[in-house]
Amino acid sequence: MKITKVEPLLLDRFLYVRVYTDSGIVGIGESGTWGQLEASAASIAKYGDYLVGKDPFPIEHHWNVMLRANHFTGGAITGAVSAIDIALWDIKGKFFNVPVFELLGGKVRHKARLYGHVKGRTIEKLVEEAVRLKNAGFTALGHLNPLLDESEHEPYYKSHAAKIEGAIDNVRRLREAVGPTVDLCIEIHRRLTPPEAIALARGIEKYTPMFYEDPLRPNSFDAMAQVARHIDIPIATGERFTSLYQFQTLLTRDAVQYLRPDVCLCGGITGAKKIAALAEAHDAWIVPHNPLSPGCPSRSTASSPFPTLQGSGSSLCRMWKRNSPTVRGRFRCGRMSMGRWSISKVHSIPLSWQAQRRNLHQCWTGRLLRPRWQ
Repeated sequence: MKITKVEPLLLDRFLYVRVYTDSGIVGIGESGTWGQLEASAASIAKYGDYLVGKDPFPIEHHWNVMLRANHFTGGAITGAVSAIDIALWDIKGKFFNVPVFELLGGKVRHKARLYGHVKGRTIEKLVEEAVRLKNAGFTALGHLNPLLDESEHEPYYKSHAAKIEGAIDNVRRLREAVGPTVDLCIEIHRRLTPPEAIALARGIEKYTPMFYEDPLRPNSFDAMAQVARHIDIPIATGERFTSLYQFQTLLTRDAVQYLRPDVCLCGGITGAKKIAALAEAHDAWIVPHNPLSPGCPSRSTASSPFPTLQGSGSSLCRMWKRNSPTVRGRFRCGRMSMGRWSISKVHSIPLSWQAQRRNLHQCWTGRLLRPRWQ
């Protein structure tokens, strides 16, 4: 079997790739280079020049060639490699008629715990959504931003005391609303300096957050290590990392306990498996990140021994049901119920796109769902 064509597909806020073979099998993958999809699409096309005419099965070889045979790297490039890598695994799973997780060593669980996605510009809205998701069956809540989600078009300023004290009180209100049976995954969205991050973490420790995600921008590993040394809440980060070496650098500094690799950015399924092995060697945990279309993290979650949580688009399930996109095919990685994702004995995502840009825009979830394909 030989690869005959590599086709990038820009669909609204998504970037997919189709990898065609002379056997008729077509693999599908996705790039997670948010905001730079056109650049990543160009990189996919460039890698197509290398891949056409080659056997799709030696995935590890192709992964190394694409990442090591060039002078430069970065999100546009690793997003392209991730998309192609996922598509190559898709081809292999379809050829052998097995789930991709069987090719990765088999699944180590039948279910994966999900966290509910909570978002709001007021604390009242956050509390309301947190209670709703708890009642729906979720035992963990993520995207909980105690600084609240202000508009990107409005200047943001609060004094140090007002910012920190207000955020601490918001975490208190969330904990009191859901009680101790629900884990709170605090998400800071890289908005603090090291002194601010330390002050806020110390203030919310008594409310027992499960982890403290992205307190700083992903620029200085030493700064993250400084924060980790001064707080008693586990740090989660990695959704913007493009290389397993970035995770390795933080792990050796004891600066992260929950790794958040994005399968569509960190090197695909191959890259995610390597990062999971790093986590296992450092007694760390995996919480896969996925701001993209459904299904991409599911294969690696099924076969990794150390995933803790999987993100879910719980707050947007109703949107999928109301506005299913005109995409024909089957989502074949599992079933989602509130709070748990069941891993099915099925494989791959054989889709035939007839997608309307408007519907894809309306139905974007940002997390793992099981849409009702038409």
